[in-house]
Amino acid sequence: MFTWLNGSDNHPPIFLHFRSSKVFIIASVAAAVFTDLFLYGVIVPVIPFALSSRAGVDEDQVQRWTSVLLAVYGAALLVGSPICGWWADRTTSRKGPLLIGLLALAGATGILTAGNSIAVLVVGRLLQGASAAVVWVVGLALVADTVGPAEVGNAMGYIGVAMSFGVLLSPLIGGVVFERAGYFAVFGVSFALLGMDIVLRFALIERKIAMKWLSKDEMGDGPERAEQNALELHTASNDLKEPDDTPSTDTLITKRLPTFLLLLQSRRLLSACLGCLVQAILLTSYDSTLPLFVRNTFTWNAIGAGLIFLPVTIPAFFAPFIGQLSDRYGPRYLATAGFLLGAPCIILQRLVESNTLRQKVLLCALLALLGVALNLVLTPLMAEITYSVEATVRKRPKGFFGVKGAYAQAYGLFNMAFAAGSMIGPLVGGLVVESKGWGAATLVLGVLSGVFAGPTFWWTGGSWGRERRKKRGEREGTGGEEV
Repeated sequence: MFTWLNGSDNHPPIFLHFRSSKVFIIASVAAAVFTDLFLYGVIVPVIPFALSSRAGVDEDQVQRWTSVLLAVYGAALLVGSPICGWWADRTTSRKGPLLIGLLALAGATGILTAGNSIAVLVVGRLLQGASAAVVWVVGLALVADTVGPAEVGNAMGYIGVAMSFGVLLSPLIGGVVFERAGYFAVFGVSFALLGMDIVLRFALIERKIAMKWLSKDEMGDGPERAEQNALELHTASNDLKEPDDTPSTDTLITKRLPTFLLLLQSRRLLSACLGCLVQAILLTSYDSTLPLFVRNTFTWNAIGAGLIFLPVTIPAFFAPFIGQLSDRYGPRYLATAGFLLGAPCIILQRLVESNTLRQKVLLCALLALLGVALNLVLTPLMAEITYSVEATVRKRPKGFFGVKGAYAQAYGLFNMAFAAGSMIGPLVGGLVVESKGWGAATLVLGVLSGVFAGPTFWWTGGSWGRERRKKRGEREGTGGEEV
């Protein structure tokens, strides 16, 4: 019946080349990530104003329940991510799980639209987090499948743009729509965005499916060639051990371990995931604190509470360029610079104390620089996950991680890290502001950013100490081998 859309043995689907192209697949996944994060954040400026009127929450409890509603999303994302990673690496198609995640997201949006009590709103946010686990894990694995490691930094740059815009533009749009048209209009915008996402997800054709109708020449450079180029650029020789075709006793034992535990043996991957966790803490802590801070300090309404996120959003336009730099020079120095830049940008926000034009300009300038810092961290570390997986795969016998490899479970770990950060950030930010004030919160978050620059520099792209020993060994004529 729908052969024109999905094709048959004799007839390819309509617009096959375009629907299976790298550009369309990346755009579709970016749209899915944007939609998910937009629906996460669209009610951020709405919650403080709607909790009291719709759920009957007392004014002195609004900060606490705002943080809780933001954190339960992260909790569901945290629990669902490893499950989705395991599932995605065992399904024959990435597209099917993406569609199931879309249905869950639509259901969550409906619950939040109708919710008029704390319990219903919490259930809606939990379902929203579960759907996000599917979108992120499967979507990022699909991008890695499609482009290969040589182009993954650039591709993740576009995903990073979608992430930043989803997290940071959604409060802006939510605040404006809520102020002008009310609560239900906010979710009207959400359902319109879901409709667009439905069209893109049904239109997407995975490249391995397209190969039924297209020749290798028509498909162009695949991940295999990209994989080879990327490994030459980003993997140190001591990370690449040619595997023995005959499995050893250690290999047989480790193969019984869950894939995600094997992946976590890579300190590169572990460091990248922890870096993403810290970045998520820094990013999402503002969701629960910034709208209330500008309302109390500058007496701004919901529109102002949304507009204040705009300075953090604009630097996201540079994420693809940052991704290209990561592909070319490696992620270590970019991610480290991001954490170092973020520290003073956050700490200096404690100077904003009064309702003056100078103080408003200062806050916006610091938020814009923070946006640059967060993008310097996220895009390279997302690419580093792919690089570290490739290094891990090369250490194992061929087929050790199955036909599909370990991309989905690796990005499941990334998702868990980002989810944990999304859960910790609003809670820590909200609780510190509530108990100690805005100045204490900026100090805590700024110190966290500065401190994590150390492990990021040391482990990203492989051990820096091991790399130095390798170079010293080459100069001394030992080839860098440790004795």
